[in-house]
Amino acid sequence: MHKIVLATGNAGKLREFQQMLGSADVDFVTQRSLGVSDADETGLSFVENAILKARHAAAVTGLPALADDSGLEVDALLGQPGIYSARYAGPGATDAHNNAKLLDALREVPEAQRTARFQCCIAFLRHAADPMPFVCHGTWEGRILFAAAGENGFGYDPLFFVPTHGCASAQLEPAVKNSLSHRGQALRQLLLHWDTLRGSLR
Repeated sequence: MHKIVLATGNAGKLREFQQMLGSADVDFVTQRSLGVSDADETGLSFVENAILKARHAAAVTGLPALADDSGLEVDALLGQPGIYSARYAGPGATDAHNNAKLLDALREVPEAQRTARFQCCIAFLRHAADPMPFVCHGTWEGRILFAAAGENGFGYDPLFFVPTHGCASAQLEPAVKNSLSHRGQALRQLLLHWDTLRGSLR
């Protein structure tokens, strides 16, 4: 059986990967369960940080690794919070802090100019020295609401309006969200190549 480390401690992400990519010959484990610390996210793009996280997890564990890096880009803020989405309001910021800062930054911005998108990059490395990481990307277009709505999801979901469904991401059922979201898109791209990638493992 191939053991693959996920460069995350997030149980929800572990379930997503297991549901979409799990099989009889693959066992996904989180880096937290193996005692691996978080990588320093020193990249300037989602792609760079996804690769950094996967390479760090592979180097510490000696296992193949998967990592994702995702966040929110707001056009009126020149792409912010971007790669700093999780810590937009500072180190250790909560979702509530980040959402409050975003609403404040957009206080004077009219609805037509509140366009935004979620981005997700997933990187797979066969080993720590892999010179050709496999990278998938997903984008989810929307705009930022003037107030939070909905109880589902996490992060900026209560502020992210989904035009195709006329509601906030946090108002969508989980299965619907996964069919639309940036991470769902990237995971489906990865799934198309998963048999080949899995077959390349030693």
